[in-house]
Amino acid sequence: MNLADLTMLAVRVSIVLTVFAFALKASPQDAIYLFRRPRQLARSLLSMNVVMPVFAAVLIAAFDLHPAVKVAIGALSVSPLPPVLPKTELMAGGKESYTIGLLAAAALLAIVWVPLALEALGRIFSIPLALSPGAIAMIVLMTVLAPLAAGIAVHSVAPAFADRIAAPVSLVAMIMLAAAIVPVLFTQFPAIWSLIGNGTIAGLAGFVVVGLAVGHLLGGPELEDRTVLALSTSSRHPGVAAGIAQAIFPEQKLALAAVLLYVLVGGVVSVPYIIWIRRRRAAAPRAV
Repeated sequence: MNLADLTMLAVRVSIVLTVFAFALKASPQDAIYLFRRPRQLARSLLSMNVVMPVFAAVLIAAFDLHPAVKVAIGALSVSPLPPVLPKTELMAGGKESYTIGLLAAAALLAIVWVPLALEALGRIFSIPLALSPGAIAMIVLMTVLAPLAAGIAVHSVAPAFADRIAAPVSLVAMIMLAAAIVPVLFTQFPAIWSLIGNGTIAGLAGFVVVGLAVGHLLGGPELEDRTVLALSTSSRHPGVAAGIAQAIFPEQKLALAAVLLYVLVGGVVSVPYIIWIRRRRAAAPRAV
């Protein structure tokens, strides 16, 4: 096993542990939260799975971006939520039940949605896919649904034990992810740097800003729900996006660098929104 394989293994294990730690504080009712609220589920899916792919198509067609960036934006628009996102959403003040419910619903529906999106992209570009839809579904199953179900099960059977181990498991996951990601960013930095210019940063930032705005508008009347949907709409699973990009356009060697650049840009662009949300929450009158 070479260094690249070890890095990918560490990333996947850290993602599994992150979702597991997050789910250790969740209940089965949290997981089915959105399935009991079909209108809110429909708004969430409209925001993430309809508006963003349409905007990505407009962005790709309207601007003369680097081909690798176009491929990355298209792949990101049909990718599921990143498993590490819920922690950010909760820290920003998102509602826990909606955060867990959206992760579960989006992951479950991604098993159907992502393969269909892949099939559509393959037909549009008349390109045979190098990555099977089943492989994408397996990634979602193993990195989101399985650890989510396991964490909820432990919480249901032994809630005190689950609460006790949640923080240590989350810490181990964070350390593993940082140890795995930093070398990848270091080795990919020349490729990432080569993409900067010609509207790349503006295009990726626009994707994130529109996602934040659309999610906030469609999130409903409660600020906590708007926060969750805004961050969920603007964020995508970088591993799945990179896999989709490689499957459709394997000749675009810079697609991975473009996806990593999106992660960096998204992290920076989301900060002002999170700060704004926290200030609004702090200024809101508290219920007595």
